Amino acid sequence: MTESLLERREVLASIGVAGATAAAATLGGAMPAQASVRKIEGAGLNGPYIDLTDKTGNMIAAARMHGNIDPSKSRFGWYDGIVMGVAPGRPLQNICGFRGFGATKLVPLTDRPGWQKLHREVGYYYDLATGEIIEEMINPYTEEKVRVVHVANDPFNTIYEEFYPLPPNYGGLNDDNVERKPYIKSWRVEGDRLMMEEHIHLYYKNALDPKKWIRESSGPMNRVSEMFLHIISLDDMQNEELTAVRDYGSWNRVTPWLPWMLMGQAPGHCLYNCLTAGGVETVEELPANIVEYTAKNFPKYLEPPATLEEPSLSSLEMYAIEQEPVQPGGS
Repeated sequence: MTESLLERREVLASIGVAGATAAAATLGGAMPAQASVRKIEGAGLNGPYIDLTDKTGNMIAAARMHGNIDPSKSRFGWYDGIVMGVAPGRPLQNICGFRGFGATKLVPLTDRPGWQKLHREVGYYYDLATGEIIEEMINPYTEEKVRVVHVANDPFNTIYEEFYPLPPNYGGLNDDNVERKPYIKSWRVEGDRLMMEEHIHLYYKNALDPKKWIRESSGPMNRVSEMFLHIISLDDMQNEELTAVRDYGSWNRVTPWLPWMLMGQAPGHCLYNCLTAGGVETVEELPANIVEYTAKNFPKYLEPPATLEEPSLSSLEMYAIEQEPVQPGGS
């Protein structure tokens, strides 16, 4: 579900948490999250509820976008889109669809303003013609039948506070030492909507050593970028009665060839383009087909983690742990 990954899948991310110490206690007892039709007099970037030009206001906004600051409430967000291939000397090509969801719970921090995000997520590749989730497919670049490996990340946690989180370390693979900056996003008001973009660019050691993962690894380093667009009701954001707000937008990801495609270090990469929707409060509101598949194959993902666990790993690190290398000549 990455500054969102610096927060993630915040992002994929997926796709938050917030509050000052006093605000945490006050907001935790506020009304449940739901779409509001209430008009907020004088709603704008600076209030009347939160100031989106300072770090505390952005912290609270992120929590209500990506989670629910009422600790008794869970939160779900889904995405759906296309995985494309980018190869030299040819146009972009649709490979398959990709849809999934994340389950989130927020726990107020006890030593400073903010929230701990408890999160797990699943993502499924599907046939674009039928919409059916697939377990194998013909790689359009190699004409080889390959076994599809879906995404199941548990956990993928972060902390929302008044400063940007450190980049994810992916089990120690990413050791970038980044100066922490105040958590302030670039918001824009368009009519009755708030809009905001996030761009995350990472370059770190690949969990799939090319000497071992000859067919799966893109090389010794892993380059990933994630780009998010968020569109939110301005009135909802400035409505202090709402402990969460609906968040719609898009998620784009640039990543090496998927390891299960068995492309090795072939030139090119994958490009994800997905619609996103955050603010779903129950699994009944999620797309039925992914709920049914999850209940059958990954049932624990139908609710968020109950307690904090570490480490938080992405799908690539999980692949290295759970899968075995395909030997040259095999598939």
